Amino acid sequence: METSRRHLLGGGAAAIAGALMSRPALAQAFPFKPNQRYPDPSVEILDPSFSKYRIYSSSIEQLGSGMRWAEGPVYFPEGRYVLVSDIPNNRIMKYDEAKGTFTIFRENANFANGNTRDRQGRLITCEHSVTRRVTRTEKNGKITVLADAFEGKRLNAPNDVVVKSDDTIWFTDPLFGINGEWEGSRAKPEQATTNVYRIGTDGKLTAVVTDLLNPNGLAFSPDEKKLYVVEWRGTPNRSIWSFDIDAQGKASNKTKVVDAADFGALDGFKIDRDGNHWCGYGTNGALNAEAADVGGRKVFNLRGKPEDLDGVMVFNPAGKPLAFIRLPERCANLCFGGPKGNRLYMASSHSLYALYVEAHGAG
Repeated sequence: METSRRHLLGGGAAAIAGALMSRPALAQAFPFKPNQRYPDPSVEILDPSFSKYRIYSSSIEQLGSGMRWAEGPVYFPEGRYVLVSDIPNNRIMKYDEAKGTFTIFRENANFANGNTRDRQGRLITCEHSVTRRVTRTEKNGKITVLADAFEGKRLNAPNDVVVKSDDTIWFTDPLFGINGEWEGSRAKPEQATTNVYRIGTDGKLTAVVTDLLNPNGLAFSPDEKKLYVVEWRGTPNRSIWSFDIDAQGKASNKTKVVDAADFGALDGFKIDRDGNHWCGYGTNGALNAEAADVGGRKVFNLRGKPEDLDGVMVFNPAGKPLAFIRLPERCANLCFGGPKGNRLYMASSHSLYALYVEAHGAG
């Protein structure tokens, strides 16, 4: 069953709610009311230098809803569609940009998390639970396993993935997919560390970074001389680290670029042609040290309010905050796409959102 975005926009909020709830979403679908006024007040400029990236007459759009935890969006220009993982529902969804439809692309997706395209236009996927592997979907639909073990032991839970211009594939391997039952099945890790790996063009798997606690999102600088990685369990805060990458794929010169500061949470991110970091953002779930009285009960509230943190943070290459794109849901990951490459797709909890900007993804 399909939901036509053109029909929804024409029918108002009531039609949106009715249409979204009528399809087999397997989760709560939420209506969304775009901002009518330009420029969209949801795009908050934190530094005047970001002004050149904002399109004055562009506003945030909701393209689809009904997921339980949206992750790993990737755009395919030849087909004009976005694929996005819905991890707890164990499926990959497809937004068709030309038709305006949001449908199921793949069921029983082995709890797919991060996705990307290789240089030949094939889908590369991190299956982060049960199978715990990195795969490639061939043009004929066949699945090729690229990596599922390192030094004779199973991978932890492949999370996010990027392809370099030399066709090497880089991915993070934290523990999220085997920590519980919500996004797969609980399992004991076999690897002693949570690593960043490189798959060579010869298929050889190499651990490039081994000293990060649950590495998450990753991306290369425009010149591919630096690799940036989110450390999910950074001390004391979540951080983005940069590493110099030499011609042999070895990492050195570990440097902190962005600190999420106290209760903020960095997640998946992309880098634009100017080297800016567009980062999924929200609360890290940290609780206040003291309980508050709520209706006679002692409640430990979140230190950071989700409504103040959910969205996309943009940082310049030096880590300075440039902008905050406010969303009604926590954004886990994002990608650039669209016919001109300047449409930002944001995978956010239950929904997929988009915003046209004057920026293009690097690579």
